[in-house]
Amino acid sequence: MKYVILIPIYNDRESLKILIDNINIEIKDLDHEISLVVMNDASSQQIIDNYPNIENIQSLEIINMKENRGHARCIASGLKYIFEKKEFDFVIPMDGDGEDRPEEIKNFIQLSEQSDEKSIIGERVKRSEGIIFKACYQFHKFLTLAFTGQSIKFGNFTCLSKSTVKKLLDEKATWNSFSGSLKKIEKDLISMPSIRGKRYFGPSQMSFFNLLKHSLSIISVFRKTVLIRSALFIIFYILLIKSNASIITSLPLVLLLIMIYSISSLALRENIDEFKNSLTNIHEIDKIK
Repeated sequence: MKYVILIPIYNDRESLKILIDNINIEIKDLDHEISLVVMNDASSQQIIDNYPNIENIQSLEIINMKENRGHARCIASGLKYIFEKKEFDFVIPMDGDGEDRPEEIKNFIQLSEQSDEKSIIGERVKRSEGIIFKACYQFHKFLTLAFTGQSIKFGNFTCLSKSTVKKLLDEKATWNSFSGSLKKIEKDLISMPSIRGKRYFGPSQMSFFNLLKHSLSIISVFRKTVLIRSALFIIFYILLIKSNASIITSLPLVLLLIMIYSISSLALRENIDEFKNSLTNIHEIDKIK
């Protein structure tokens, strides 16, 4: 079968080179065609480097974008490029910094051989960040479950069948949130355990603000459910505090209204026309192999 590994990258050339070396090692004994498509999201530094260790990789392309559109849109553009330009059976999106471990690619491929064309998610069972970030991440999962009814324990590191990729390209939410969109369009996903690795260079780029934005972007995909649950919560909470109303007891309502406003704003990023025309943002393509 044919697999394409999709790697979004922004200003992390050193990590990308190590990742490609490690992928080349990990796929050595796999009897499949494995290609790499790197989506360079208009990096301000030079991304092209020497890649001497790619003998096990079928092809390597670096797609250089004109304008930086952000991580989710970079992945969405990559999926569109692969669907239109490449022959493939599965696409494996993974981060280019080492946090998605290349040794788990073999696990994805082994599962996909028996998956009956179902897509596979890497469910996080262990993370490498500090205790504060882990606590924030757990809160993110709780918030998502509470307001959407969806348990989303995976990120970009997945193995997508061709039929799933097509569905993602037809779903406008993909332009805003990859994991939220995938959970929306596919109800029967295969799960495998995945350990979050450590970055090859520097600290994690997922700050508290970025994690909050990531969480709200996922929630915005299911905003109809969120509005219904929020309305029920507001009614229940008002009845609960009506005899003891104060600025302090009203704080949860204020926070909820801020959240609703935020997800409504993020939902405006779901632009299907921009998504369909995303490949016009390609500046040039470097075919390394």
